[in-house]
Amino acid sequence: MNNDRNVEFFRGIADLINSVADLDNLLNMLIVTATRVTGARASSLLLVDKKTDNLYFHIAIGDKTEKIKQFALKKGEGIAGWVAKHNKPLLVKDVNSDPRWSPKVSASVGFETKSIACAPLRDAGEVIGVLEIIDRDDGETLREEDMERLQAFSDLAAAALVKARSFNSVEKRKKELQSELAEKHRIIGDSPAIKKAIEDCRKVAGSKATTLITGDSGTGKELFARLIHELSPRKDNSLIVVNCGALPETLLERELFGHEKGAFTDADSQKIGLFEAADGGTIFLDEIGETTQAMQVKLLRVLQEEVFFRIGGQSSIKVDVRVIAATNKNLEEMVASHEFREDLYYRLNVIRLKLPSLKERKSDIPILTERFIRRMAGDLNRSIKGVTPDAMNALKSYSWPGNIRQLENAVERAVIMGDSEWIGLDDLPPEITEVATQEIQVGLTLKEAQDNFKKNFIVQSLEFQGGNKTRTAKMLDIQRTYLSRLIKELEIE
Repeated sequence: MNNDRNVEFFRGIADLINSVADLDNLLNMLIVTATRVTGARASSLLLVDKKTDNLYFHIAIGDKTEKIKQFALKKGEGIAGWVAKHNKPLLVKDVNSDPRWSPKVSASVGFETKSIACAPLRDAGEVIGVLEIIDRDDGETLREEDMERLQAFSDLAAAALVKARSFNSVEKRKKELQSELAEKHRIIGDSPAIKKAIEDCRKVAGSKATTLITGDSGTGKELFARLIHELSPRKDNSLIVVNCGALPETLLERELFGHEKGAFTDADSQKIGLFEAADGGTIFLDEIGETTQAMQVKLLRVLQEEVFFRIGGQSSIKVDVRVIAATNKNLEEMVASHEFREDLYYRLNVIRLKLPSLKERKSDIPILTERFIRRMAGDLNRSIKGVTPDAMNALKSYSWPGNIRQLENAVERAVIMGDSEWIGLDDLPPEITEVATQEIQVGLTLKEAQDNFKKNFIVQSLEFQGGNKTRTAKMLDIQRTYLSRLIKELEIE
């Protein structure tokens, strides 16, 4: 091959390294090509086994391929072993006159060898394999130019090997993470209520219709949004999750619609929004009831026309996005009080899924508890066999105002604070055990009994929300000022 052809040839091989994902096919192609280019009678690619530090024949080209692949060499054994040990290329024109030569493999398979050339495959300076060619097909001895070509092929093979191993490692980790994510987002339960909710998701998944998921806080609305997406034709595209209640209006607008460079003081570059990122997929707008009237107008336009403008932009952007929204608020009441736009409500409420609260699916509490224990005990490297009968009765008797999220938090506390292999009553949060052991007090007036219930209920709700009055009021669906008044009236510390 002349120099121009050599350049083009190796450029083509380099392109293949960047494009071929199947490592064995690529390496085999490289070895076959190296054999043809050097005019060798046979060739082999040996790789280092990290566990044994021996060389094994990964690919062999020639008459005795299958027999040769049964052998392994120690580092330092034979010419290939010497190259692996010393990390240096080696050309031996007469193997019978070189003391480093080991005839073990050639003699065993009946392959007579006269000359051999070996080049190391390196990753960050460390030998990961050896590429060797044996004799020339025309009967001549291997030459220096054959050695030079072999070294070029060994560099290409090493690059392909390193890249493929890295790719395989990333793919393996990706699959592990996908499996972990799938397990984390798996919906658990056998109750009729949860089975119906799952079946409803299957029914709506195939359409693009906007879906509104309602239910109390902590019932798992995001899990069901993910289930709809995973069952839909859009599953291979993005699912973007947005918590509309977590950001003020200006930041939420930037996140959803993006902005052009120079649109405002800090906009030093263009940024695409989440609607644009979700093109072809699904966007989940959680806590949609927390949005302002101005933001509701912008969302309505996207739902109606599938078009929006980046902040500061002059060109409209069209997207194909399936919208799933969720709220724990009563949107009908909000529409009646003019807190939520009626036209947006009807756009969102094309398909409605109402999720059951945990008290509507108490038969699922044991299986949910077992799942949380298994996951958390694994994270903390603890051995926990289960829950004692009295503790399980307490869990099943409790009203769970915070639903599954509250159950998960209660189990996590029990796993962390417990000392034995069984979770008992003493390991559960006080609000759960107090309800389990609480007796009805006879002799009180109805108002006194109601006040006692209100006090206990508000205390438990505040504890669940970490003492945050704003979040507690939102969970109880009352105004924060009213909650503060109740706390004062009921003398809650």
